[in-house]
Amino acid sequence: RLFHQHRKTFAPLNFSDYEAISRCEREVPEYFNFASDVLDKWTQIEKEQKRPSNPALWWINGKGDETKWSFEELGLLSKKAANVLSGPCGLQRGDRVLVILPRIPEWWLLNVACMRTGVIIIPGTTQLTAQDICYRLLASKAKCIVTTDVLAPAVDSVASKCQFLKTKLIVSESSRAEWLNFSDLL
Repeated sequence: RLFHQHRKTFAPLNFSDYEAISRCEREVPEYFNFASDVLDKWTQIEKEQKRPSNPALWWINGKGDETKWSFEELGLLSKKAANVLSGPCGLQRGDRVLVILPRIPEWWLLNVACMRTGVIIIPGTTQLTAQDICYRLLASKAKCIVTTDVLAPAVDSVASKCQFLKTKLIVSESSRAEWLNFSDLL
C-alpha cells in the first residue's frame, strides 16, 4: 500500500519515459550499466536534495536488526566492493564469481559491484552441497567464490579440483585460513 501511495517517489522514470523509448522517440543507450546509469543518478538527485531521501536498501533480519542505506551510501559501499573484486580478488571484466550468500546486505553490495566492474555474477543458494559447488565452479570457470563460514568447509573440500578458482572471499566476522575477509577488505 505504501508503494502505491508514493509510487512517483519510488519510480526512477515516469511512464511516459518508457512509452517514449518503446516508440523510439528516446534513444536507448548502447551501453547500459545499472550501477552508473541508475544508482549513481539517484545518488546525485539525493545529494542535490531534488527528492526526499528514501532508503535504497532497507534490510531487517529475523532478530529485528536492521541496515538502512541511502542511495549515496549504497553507491559508495558498492564502489568499495567493486574495488575489493578488482583489487585483492584480481577480477576483471568478463571474469565470473560464484556468490553463495543468504539474502544479507553484502549480497546486494556484491551484485551492484559486479555490475560496476563487468564481472559476471553467478548466484547460488545456500542449500548447495560440496558436489553442487564443485560442479558450478567447474562448469562456470569461476575465478572467485564468495560465501559465509557455514559453506566455507564445503568449498575447501572441493577447491583443489577446481583449477580456475583463484580467490575465496568470506563474508564473516571471523577470519579463515586461505580466505580473504570481505568485511576487512571493504
